[in-house]
Amino acid sequence: MSNRDIFARIARRYDLINKFLSLGRDQAWRREGVAHLPSGRVLDLGSGTGAAAAVFAGRQVVALDPSAQMLGLNPIPWRVAAYGERLPFATGSFEGVFSAFVVRNLTSLPETLREVGRVLRPGGAAVFVDLGRPRGRLARGLHRLGTLLVLPLVGLLFGALREYWYLHKSLDKLPPPEMLYSDKGVSHLEVEKVWRMGPLGFVYGVVLRKV
Repeated sequence: MSNRDIFARIARRYDLINKFLSLGRDQAWRREGVAHLPSGRVLDLGSGTGAAAAVFAGRQVVALDPSAQMLGLNPIPWRVAAYGERLPFATGSFEGVFSAFVVRNLTSLPETLREVGRVLRPGGAAVFVDLGRPRGRLARGLHRLGTLLVLPLVGLLFGALREYWYLHKSLDKLPPPEMLYSDKGVSHLEVEKVWRMGPLGFVYGVVLRKV
């Protein structure tokens, strides 16, 4: 089953499950990321059902997601079904790019970052908010055990066992953000800030600036 199929299957339950798993903190994490965006036109990359729509504070936003089922539930007026690795926009179309809880599901992060760098205007910023393992061996071990126990149980309760077993595995798919964005061979994008949020710091934010 592809990532697009996974999220299409749980589209109507997706935001409810995320709110449950984050103890209602998911919007606060998105809001903290959006606060680092410049003013102007923003691309919501991997917008899904539009969970971030409420935190964009009146910005002009274009929602992009590969799942038409997810976009069908999205309240953002401008919606495009496409992949992050092949953005259907002209060079320099946006002042900002925002993406929350999407990176682990991309086919290719380097290709997506190249596209993000292309569609950003000089001086623009891309902000990524996502999940990962905490720093420190003990914290990582505790978090891994917790997701191993909790995520399949939550998936079972919401009728999405396969999808949330996938989420547990995806948390070990990529290196920590401090390494992940540091050297991708992407011209014109520089890491400006990385910070941690949530219990044990398992949620991160990163700001990439186009120079």
